[in-house]
Amino acid sequence: MPANRKAQRPPSPSGGALASIDDVGVSYEGIITDVPTRPTGLYVRVRNMVKHFNTAKGLFRAVDGVDVDIEPSTIVALLGPSGSGKTTLLRLIAGLEQPTGGSIYFDDTDATNLSVQDRQIGFVFQSYALFNHKTVAENIKFGLEVRKLKGDHDKRVQDLLALVQLQGLGDRYPRQLSGGQRQRIALARALASNPRLLLLDEPFGALDAVVRKQLRAGLKEIVRSVGVTTIIVTHDQEEAFDLADKVVVFNRGLVEQQGSPTEIIKRPRTPFIMKFVGETNVVPATSLLAKRMRFATSKSNVMFRPHDIRLFKSPPADDNGVLTIGANVANKANLGWIIKYTLRFDDDVECELQLTRDQDEREYSLVVGSRVFVHVNPRSMMGFNQSDVDSTPLV
Repeated sequence: MPANRKAQRPPSPSGGALASIDDVGVSYEGIITDVPTRPTGLYVRVRNMVKHFNTAKGLFRAVDGVDVDIEPSTIVALLGPSGSGKTTLLRLIAGLEQPTGGSIYFDDTDATNLSVQDRQIGFVFQSYALFNHKTVAENIKFGLEVRKLKGDHDKRVQDLLALVQLQGLGDRYPRQLSGGQRQRIALARALASNPRLLLLDEPFGALDAVVRKQLRAGLKEIVRSVGVTTIIVTHDQEEAFDLADKVVVFNRGLVEQQGSPTEIIKRPRTPFIMKFVGETNVVPATSLLAKRMRFATSKSNVMFRPHDIRLFKSPPADDNGVLTIGANVANKANLGWIIKYTLRFDDDVECELQLTRDQDEREYSLVVGSRVFVHVNPRSMMGFNQSDVDSTPLV
């Protein structure tokens, strides 16, 4: 990493600096007036990373030639189906697995063969890995003692408890805390040694949906205030897109696509990405819909997003250039604020359309059996074969 390359910690809305675990004089709002100098997060580069395992079925290519750049002080989500390689890459970066080939760089240092202890890394696991026989304060302090760090450990523990908004709970035991509180204690312990890289492996997987959503917002604020580079492994798309500056999508040991959440969602580069991220309609390439929209492909299937459908209650005028095809409303599902229609074309091919309740009541209010007319922009369609979207691990 060039010497003059520095990551800037984002300012708070009030213009002050956000509190970090080293800060003193933190106000109730978390804004401080004097921030000590601290290192920025690590710049992580993964080059041609390979990890193969010998199994009873043969050679399993868990990671098979991966390149990833992770900028300092950013949050990166590794996303993909089970067995895609995301967790293996996290373990390789952590030093918990040795690569079959390739290199890992922290800033300008080749970290490929560094021990776990020498990597300046904090961990948060799905199971929290807290010591049940130790108090909350003792669990956090363990992160300092194991690295034999000097300084006022008691003060650091109190600062960390304040950072994760669990002041006053230092004397409790993990069994006396909720799942969300235990997760925050695990985060505090991971940050205790002031790491430059934080690794999280499915940290919210054991929590219910409401708690997960609340903790995501807290995690994002904490890691941004501390300035630590953060890598999170998840299978939850909403979690990845909500938390991350950059999303890396894996399939079969390879990176299918990496970029901002917006890029991944709006500009999928491969059929796998389009099928895996979000919802899709799939129709045969020989269907009346595909032919009428004049979508040409050598593939056997065509997919498109439900929100790419334009619906008309009557055929549009011929002079507006919009191609439509007739369909019947086969089903109407009331999903609260969302209305989902199943549309059946004359060749019995079906697709789904989702509308907000307000939009449906304002523009359509269709009933089962209604005749409608459908347009899908062919530019929003993608042809594919089943092998293009297969996520079965290769052995």
